[in-house]
Amino acid sequence: MKKNENKRAQDWREIRRMQAWELKQKGWKQADIAEALGVSKGAVSQWMRQAREGGVEALRHRKGGGPKPRLSDAQLHKLPALLAQGAEAFGFRGEVWTRRRVASVIKRVFGVSYSLTHVGRLIAQIGWSLQKPMQRASQRDEVAIERWRDEAWQDLQKKPAAKSAP
Repeated sequence: MKKNENKRAQDWREIRRMQAWELKQKGWKQADIAEALGVSKGAVSQWMRQAREGGVEALRHRKGGGPKPRLSDAQLHKLPALLAQGAEAFGFRGEVWTRRRVASVIKRVFGVSYSLTHVGRLIAQIGWSLQKPMQRASQRDEVAIERWRDEAWQDLQKKPAAKSAP
């Protein structure tokens, strides 16, 4: 469901709860309200209880609660500064941040474990991006590679001379 469609779906539900409250204020019985609005008597009963306990505002749409974040806002704001110290500051070899490494830092510093998928979301949330480590041999000789590229590669690239027609 798209965002606007979801908002409209929430709006009509809120309107229905408000209509139920208005009908109750006019003296309607809950069973009659339920029949008129096409809902169960139990739903109307819950709405009336919510309105009695929390006022009419309790009938308005509220965003779902969901689980509380395990990292506080302060901890989440501290994460970019930690990552800016570099991966080697936390004992990793090379200055590349991966989700696994970030998860390890979060666990060590804050004592919170996250799945690698969620670590990716957190990294995006703080405006960082992950890097993929380059796979290179440790004995790689950059000077020899450059020399080969300038000399041997040029010879390999030369095309054979065109044959003259008989």
